[in-house]
Amino acid sequence: MTLWDKGIATNKNISVFTVGDDTILDLKLLVHDCKASAAHAKALEKAGILTKSECGQLVTELAKIAKQAKNGKFQIRPTQEDGHTAIEDCLTKKLGKLGKKIHTGRSRNDQVLAALRLYIQNEGKEILSSMKEVTISLATLGKKYGKIPLPGYTHTRKAMPASVKMWTQAFEAALKDDQKHFEFVLQMTSQSPLGSGAGYGVPLLNLDRKMVSDALSFKKVQETMYVQNSRGKFEGAILDSLSLAMLDLNKMATDLIFYTLPQLNYMTLPDSFCTGSSIMPQKKNPDVLELVRARCHEVTALALQIKNTTVNMISGYHRDLQLTKGALMKGMEITLSCLNIMALVLKDIKVNKEDCECAMTKELYATEEAYKLVKKGMPFRDAYKKIGTKYTSIKKK
Repeated sequence: MTLWDKGIATNKNISVFTVGDDTILDLKLLVHDCKASAAHAKALEKAGILTKSECGQLVTELAKIAKQAKNGKFQIRPTQEDGHTAIEDCLTKKLGKLGKKIHTGRSRNDQVLAALRLYIQNEGKEILSSMKEVTISLATLGKKYGKIPLPGYTHTRKAMPASVKMWTQAFEAALKDDQKHFEFVLQMTSQSPLGSGAGYGVPLLNLDRKMVSDALSFKKVQETMYVQNSRGKFEGAILDSLSLAMLDLNKMATDLIFYTLPQLNYMTLPDSFCTGSSIMPQKKNPDVLELVRARCHEVTALALQIKNTTVNMISGYHRDLQLTKGALMKGMEITLSCLNIMALVLKDIKVNKEDCECAMTKELYATEEAYKLVKKGMPFRDAYKKIGTKYTSIKKK
């Protein structure tokens, strides 16, 4: 039975369509939903809705449900619509009428947001940790091979001398910026929605919203009507931030695909990281890097999907917002998996010193030659033309 059942049967096709994939997605949120429900139960006790004993019983059962969910042993039936109903059904089955009290002072609107924001904070910590792992792998690679020269490119043509260290340090700096940006967004979105109900508060009960917020380690209590208005905005901000990290992973992966070309052979991927062809026996393909490169566009698209879903709505809740949940979770999962993969690749990639040194051809030092003339007193434009003419004549020969 649904939480909103009033004795009128719903068309089965309508039910399937409106539930969507919530029964699958909510399994990932159940632990967080139980945690938020336990904090809410304590607020109900403080408000005099529950006795201390009743609150204790609910908190105990919620911990059991969370443990089941963590071990993959909790199920959400399609008829239950979502994890909130499944939790309440379980509590009612175990505790009778007491289980029916847990939803007092709550709407599914603030309930799902509480679970989702706890999910964001939890997964966000994992993502930050993985970002740091990638920077550590880059630093290790730079320390091991940093002195080896590497051609620098503009317009996909040789331009000026660079080095492995210069390359690794560029991405270390980029990911450190990504970490700071993501940390800021995590802090901004760490606002407790509980107590806002369907978006306009909970009358008469005098729930202590700050107590609940503190219990769940949120940075602040969110303004009541802003709670629903921030849906899509917060989720979009999370993925916008992650898309910056994915953009850096995209460029890193593209560089590595280029550097590992057999014609260049600046770097080599381990055979165990490469895939083969079903028709060409000789092929060793960098599929892992190509997929990281492609998934950057997925995260960017998911961020845009979320924002496009939530435009042109008046203030308050709309069912459209249900569709932001899956996009957010998918974007965070993609980013985490790509960060973990790139940390692994960087740990085991090999830099080929001889091929890098052979690639450091004379034209890479043309700018340096021009500046040598400048240091002797020649105007830069004259030095530029002189060296430019020299290399133009070399090419004609």
